[in-house]
Amino acid sequence: MFKNSKYGKFLTVLLIIVIIVIVGLIGFLGYDLIKNIFIDNDAKDAVEQFESSRVNRVQRPQNETAQTNEIVAPPTVENTPTPGDTGNSDQTATYKGFPMVGTIKIPKTGIEYPILESVTPKAIEVAVGILGENKLNQPGNTTIIGHNYRNGTFFSNNSKIEIGDKIYITDSSGQTVEYTVYNKYITADSDGSYMIRDTQGKREISLSTCTSDVKQRLVIWASAD
Repeated sequence: MFKNSKYGKFLTVLLIIVIIVIVGLIGFLGYDLIKNIFIDNDAKDAVEQFESSRVNRVQRPQNETAQTNEIVAPPTVENTPTPGDTGNSDQTATYKGFPMVGTIKIPKTGIEYPILESVTPKAIEVAVGILGENKLNQPGNTTIIGHNYRNGTFFSNNSKIEIGDKIYITDSSGQTVEYTVYNKYITADSDGSYMIRDTQGKREISLSTCTSDVKQRLVIWASAD
């Protein structure tokens, strides 16, 4: 009788521990899922606002004066156009407090993210960024860096991208360029040759992220159509 009672108490405690672990795991996964949804939604809103503001600026005659009651800048992406500007980094645009120079859309992985001016540790916690001096949609290679958090955000699903897939880059002038993927490979973390490759004057991009084991890098090359 004593042994049965002791065994029953043990099973009860074990059951309580299992329940606590399951509830904790569900809570953690639920929090992570909600967090990822908010990250993606914020990014998509910023992308939409950035692109629509550029389209409106391009379509409006330069000598047209804005009405005093017109909303010039959206609340999360601030735009200050410079008269006659056609570059992609001469305007003020920010996302989460970081300078923003364009947007990237990859239909294959379903991502839409702001492209930030740099890849500082803090900046690439909220979006993807340019590494190097080359500007978006300009001749030569532009390298775009993004984290692989293995949770679907940023460049986590770049391994699903295949040769022939499309990538769309919009710069600060409002120009959207379609790129087609033509190369994909894994290389050493120390290999940076893809960043300085010669494109023979073509407009190309290189997407770079770490592999899931964080030991190497997954690199994707795409060329403007």
